[in-house]
Amino acid sequence: MAKISPLMIAPPLIFGAFAVLAGIGMFREDPNALPSAREGQPAPPVVLSEFPEKKLFDDATLRDGEVKLVNYWASWCAPCRAEHPNLEALAAEGIPVYGINYKDQLDNAQAFLTELGDPYAAIGRDEKGRMALDWGLYGVPETYVVDGDGTIILRFAGPITQRVIENTLRPALEKAAGG
Repeated sequence: MAKISPLMIAPPLIFGAFAVLAGIGMFREDPNALPSAREGQPAPPVVLSEFPEKKLFDDATLRDGEVKLVNYWASWCAPCRAEHPNLEALAAEGIPVYGINYKDQLDNAQAFLTELGDPYAAIGRDEKGRMALDWGLYGVPETYVVDGDGTIILRFAGPITQRVIENTLRPALEKAAGG
């Protein structure tokens, strides 16, 4: 009788584990959505550098009793440029939008806002990306719906489009408002 080497068993076991993980991922409620461990939990503290001549987005603002959007963006991010008019439209509706400029050069970020407009009620800079790690950021753009107590209701990775506003953000904003 031939002896089976443990090395011969390893590839089928690795393949099996991969197949199980892939199956779990495919049968989630929305297989295209990136999971967030932060949804339903208090948002991590807001610790940002100032953005010159702008109101600083800080921890007290995050937990001020008002439902809000928190948007991570950067001037070097093409999808951020594409979503920007939609953020401006939401701000024009009266939805508070707070900006976190992510790993960006200040001159470039200022030029971005000068060119496209500034939809942010307050803004701050996460130059090294440390706060982004605490928030579970995958990349920019990323937008969070946060209730008045500072609890994250929704995390949306990717650019905000009209479809996202209607199908994803508005229901989350209603939920955050208690409706």
